[in-house]
Amino acid sequence: RENGFLISHDKIPRMKKWQFWLGLVISLFFVVWVVRGLDWSSFWVAVKSADYVWLIPGVAVYLVALWARAWRWHYLLRPIKPIPTSKMFPIVCIGYMGNNIYPARAGEVLRAVILKRREGVPVSASLATVIVERIFDGVVMLAFVFLNLPELARINNDSGFVGDIQSLTVWGAAAFLGALGIFLLAAMFPLVTARVGTWFVLHLMSKGLHEKIIGVMNKFLEGLASLRLPANVLMVFVTSVVIWLLETCKYWFVMQAFDFNVSFFALMLMNGIVNLATTIPSAPGYVGTFDTPGIAVLTAYNVDKATATGYTLVLHIALWLAPTILGAYFLAREGITWSDDLRNEVGGNQNNYSSELEKFYESVQELINSLNEAGNQEWAERFRNALAGNSNSHEILRRLKVEFIEFQTTSIPQKIGYELYVDDVIKWSIPVFTRDVPYNWK
Repeated sequence: RENGFLISHDKIPRMKKWQFWLGLVISLFFVVWVVRGLDWSSFWVAVKSADYVWLIPGVAVYLVALWARAWRWHYLLRPIKPIPTSKMFPIVCIGYMGNNIYPARAGEVLRAVILKRREGVPVSASLATVIVERIFDGVVMLAFVFLNLPELARINNDSGFVGDIQSLTVWGAAAFLGALGIFLLAAMFPLVTARVGTWFVLHLMSKGLHEKIIGVMNKFLEGLASLRLPANVLMVFVTSVVIWLLETCKYWFVMQAFDFNVSFFALMLMNGIVNLATTIPSAPGYVGTFDTPGIAVLTAYNVDKATATGYTLVLHIALWLAPTILGAYFLAREGITWSDDLRNEVGGNQNNYSSELEKFYESVQELINSLNEAGNQEWAERFRNALAGNSNSHEILRRLKVEFIEFQTTSIPQKIGYELYVDDVIKWSIPVFTRDVPYNWK
C-alpha cells in the first residue's frame, strides 16, 4: 500500500534468515536445559494455584517503566530534535512489540524507522541513541549483579549456571564499560572521531560506498550529542537505574502470586542476569535465554525448580504480552502496515542528495543576507568566500564546516535569530538550521 509503511513482512525474515535459525537453535538448547528433570505435575500445580490478581499491579508498574524508557529516549534525542514523551511512548511500545515477534531485535530498527517517518529524525542518529540506551542498560544490569556478588558467592551453586556468574560479570563489565567509554569519547570529540572514521572509510572501503558510509557515520555521531555533557550522562544513568528498579518491582509483584519468597536484592540479581542473557541470539521473544538463567538463579536461592519454572514462565509471558498488545494497538491506530521496503528508510534516497545540497547552499545564502542586515560584514564575507569559486561540493562543505564551527561559539547566531548545530544533516557534518530559516532542516 502506498501510504502504509514499516517493515516488509517477507524482507526482514529473509534478511535475517541465518540469525533466525541460529536464534532458534540457541533457544531450543536453553528450553531443553530447562525441561530436563522438571517435575511436570508440580509445575502445573504451581501454575494453577498462582494468584494472578498480582499481575495487575505488576503490569501497571511495567507500563510506568515503559513510559520512563520513552522519557529517556526523548532526553537522548533532545539535541537532534525535542519530541514530547507522549509521542515517544507509542513508538517505544511498537519497538518492543517488534523485538518480541521478530528475530535479531528488529524492533530497534522498527522504532528508528517510525521515528524518521513521524518526526524526520535520521535513522542512523536515532539508532545511535538506541545503542546508547542498551549500553546504559547493560551497565545498570551489571551493577545489579555486582551489588549481589557477595551474596551470590554464599548461595547454592548446584544449578550449574550460577557458578560462572562471577567471571561472566567481570567480562561483561569490561565489554559494556569499554563500549560506554568509546561512545563517550566519540561524543566529546566528534570532529576527531569523524576524521578518524573518514580515514578508515576512505582507505578500507570501496569508493562507491564512501558517501553513504560517511553519511551514516556522521548521522550516528549526531545521535551521540546528548553525551557531550556530564550532566546528561548522569541523567541518563539515573533514569536507567529507575527503569530497572521499576522492572524489578514487577518481578516482586508477580512473585506474590506464587508460594515462595526471596529478597528484593535477589530479584535484582535475577533481573540483571536474565536481561544480560537476552543479549544472546535467540528466537523472537527471548525464548529460553530469559527463562533458563532466571530459573537457575531462583533454584540457587533454594526455590524448588517446578515453582521457579512456573514463576519465570508467567513473568516472561506478562513481560511479553503487555508491550506486544500495546504495540499492536498503536500500530493499528496509526494506520501502519507491513508493506514498504526497509532499505529505502535506512539508506535514504541518494537521488535527493543534489537537491538537498542546493537547498543547503540557499540556506547559507539566507544566513549571509541576515548577517549583512545585522551589519556584520566580517562574517558575511567569510561565508561568501567559503561558497565562492569552482571547488567541488566536498571542498565547499569542508570550508563551510570550518567557518560554522567557529561561528557557533560567538554570540552572533542568537542575535540574528539563528540556532546552529555543527552536525551533519546531509551526509557531510554540515550544520543544521533548526529555526527561522526558509528550509526545514530537521
